[in-house]
Amino acid sequence: MSNLIVISYPDVATATAVRDRLLDLQRQNLITMEDVAVVERRRDGKIKMHQASNMAGMGAASGALWGGLIGLLFFMPLFGMALGAATGAAGGAMADIGVNDDFMRQVSERLEPGMAALFVLVVRSTPDKVIPEIKPFGGNVLQTSLSHEEEAQLREMVQGAV
Repeated sequence: MSNLIVISYPDVATATAVRDRLLDLQRQNLITMEDVAVVERRRDGKIKMHQASNMAGMGAASGALWGGLIGLLFFMPLFGMALGAATGAAGGAMADIGVNDDFMRQVSERLEPGMAALFVLVVRSTPDKVIPEIKPFGGNVLQTSLSHEEEAQLREMVQGAV
């Protein structure tokens, strides 16, 4: 089961730096994330999402591969690739895996203009090694799906940063 953690930061640069640090920690197998995204509330009040994965691009690549292979069977590989890429991109764009986009928009509406929020869907982690790595960035824990004790501990550790 995954746990959702949402932390706000004073700007998008800080939230992006934390996201990048978490991605580094994932490469070290200290954390496994199902999804990670930075959502900023611009100065004009508009919401902008910076998601780690592009589902439309992945769907297009997969669709082109399978379409090309199926097209070879009917001696039309280019047509099969084009058709597969188009349907794969459409399917990928409609797929919403990880943190729900509407939920991210709703939470981000509560941010002050110029601020950003980091949404992390954690599958597994080693908190005693991960938290010290993100603690220097500070932040304010907005919402989690952790137990009350774990959430209180996370708040204390993150907000205790200078």
